[in-house]
Amino acid sequence: MSAFTKAILTSLAIAAAATLSAQPAAAQDRAASKTDIHFDHFRDHTTLVAESKALAAAHPDLLTYTEIGKSSQGRPMFILTLNNPKTGADTTKPGMYIDGNIHGNEIQASETVLYTAWYLVENYGKVDAVTKLVDRSAFYFLPSVNPDGRQNWFDSQNSPHSSRTGMKPTDDDRDGVADEDGPDDIDGDVSIGMMWRRDPNGTHRRSELDPNEMEYVDPQPRADGTIRRGDWSMAGQEGIDNDGDGEINEDGPGGYDMNRNWPADWQPDHVQNGAGDWPFSYPETESIGKFLMTKPNIAAVQAYHNAGGMILRGPGAPGRDNLYAGDRAAYEAIARAGEEMLPGYRSMVIYSDLYPVRGGFVNWMAETYGIVSFTNELWTEKRIMQNGSDPNAEQRAHWRARVLLDETRTPLKEFDHPTLGKVLVGGGNKWSSRIPPSWMLEEECHRNAAFTLFHAGEMPRVSFGEPLVRELGDGLVEVTIEIKNDALIPTRTARAAQIKAGFADRVTLTAPSGGKIAASGTVSRRFDRVFTPDVETPGVVLLENGVPSRGSAFVRCYVNGKRGDELGVTFVAEKATGVATKIKLVPAAEPVKK
Repeated sequence: MSAFTKAILTSLAIAAAATLSAQPAAAQDRAASKTDIHFDHFRDHTTLVAESKALAAAHPDLLTYTEIGKSSQGRPMFILTLNNPKTGADTTKPGMYIDGNIHGNEIQASETVLYTAWYLVENYGKVDAVTKLVDRSAFYFLPSVNPDGRQNWFDSQNSPHSSRTGMKPTDDDRDGVADEDGPDDIDGDVSIGMMWRRDPNGTHRRSELDPNEMEYVDPQPRADGTIRRGDWSMAGQEGIDNDGDGEINEDGPGGYDMNRNWPADWQPDHVQNGAGDWPFSYPETESIGKFLMTKPNIAAVQAYHNAGGMILRGPGAPGRDNLYAGDRAAYEAIARAGEEMLPGYRSMVIYSDLYPVRGGFVNWMAETYGIVSFTNELWTEKRIMQNGSDPNAEQRAHWRARVLLDETRTPLKEFDHPTLGKVLVGGGNKWSSRIPPSWMLEEECHRNAAFTLFHAGEMPRVSFGEPLVRELGDGLVEVTIEIKNDALIPTRTARAAQIKAGFADRVTLTAPSGGKIAASGTVSRRFDRVFTPDVETPGVVLLENGVPSRGSAFVRCYVNGKRGDELGVTFVAEKATGVATKIKLVPAAEPVKK
């Protein structure tokens, strides 16, 4: 090969490489990240704080880390605020509040909140839909409502269902001493499994095929009249009766439920178990409540729990359906989109499809402030099955053994228990249910984040429609102004209007120089002739019902002015970005400039 040919080929190779490097990343490539944050594992609260700070530090132009209080044990309660200041202050835009992990064992909830913040800041300026959403919205992320419960779940012996509570000492068994009989890790696997005690009339026996499985023994007489009996009976959770009252693990750390501690339909502990002494009686809920009161722009709320694959909305208790009646269509439309985006998830009403919850967080947001609010219960075992069906016991066993390689099960071992004698201890560890395996975590995070971003995308989007201008003679002009909202969430929900939560939307009219606003008010439709003027403040029209879901509101005014003058119009709302325009006082038959 000649030197000339080599030079030509080298030049072509360099040009090709430069062309390839200049191409945008493929649509499905993971965004190049400014941080080393990944979502193939679970974080304790200490790591969650560190990585949240790192994410904010990597994106100081968009993301701010702020501590809003301390937990019962002194851990930081923090918010990540996402806002592009170049498009306005956060409170001038519709805002979405997103939190998770109010129950300490619901660990993937925090991962999902952090993922949503990470996805938005890392894809801003790269994904057009993300850029537009961030530019027009504000986001408030609180990854962990319950830092103490979360850290306890990682650090201490727990089951999939424990460490749900906060860690403020609580006398669960009402014996005058708090937290004196918690779980005991007899087999040392840092999980709380199940115990089986020796019993000559037992209900179960160890399986011959798998000695780590217990088989039920049917006590019905056989054909020959003999009765088959097992040699083990269930003895409850792994643990010891530390206080000598005959019960095991009945007074562990904490013992309350912060998702029963909010003001909406709050009931005392004897009515709603775990409610606390009064609403906001815990430092975690109090700090969140104080923060939320500083953000009247919040138009949408998403809380993350686990498990069961549910998209939940209120009411939490019977007899309160009427509080949602006027906004039901918006809730149902958003939830239907969620069912399409989240395989195996179902749209449900809390009290009727799950169980009653009084003093719940999303109920407080929806019923007291009229904010469209959902709780997602993350992870469903339908994800085990490729066809989306509910797995049976055999399929669950195969999943655990063949796919998870038995990492979520502790072998059954015999121990001498101080009060029960010979016991077997083992079974599913704290990773065995309620959460996805780590290698499925990022998909779970992304699908739920995508649903949340769809919800955020349906916060009010306001613009002006074509005005209708009519000359009435003697210098008086009638102007009908259309304010449009092409989003599912109204600028003021029916519930907010019903209870007069916050301030009503406001249209301010500015007369042309030398002119005057003679009268103004609202009409139902563009061409309606029924009109009730506001004679006291003709320059300001209040829209008590806001601008409806994917609809319009109409304001009419009568202006003294001459042809060609301009009427100034400004619309402001707590939960929508304000808009302004100028309308020329010319007849509708002529071109109208806005």
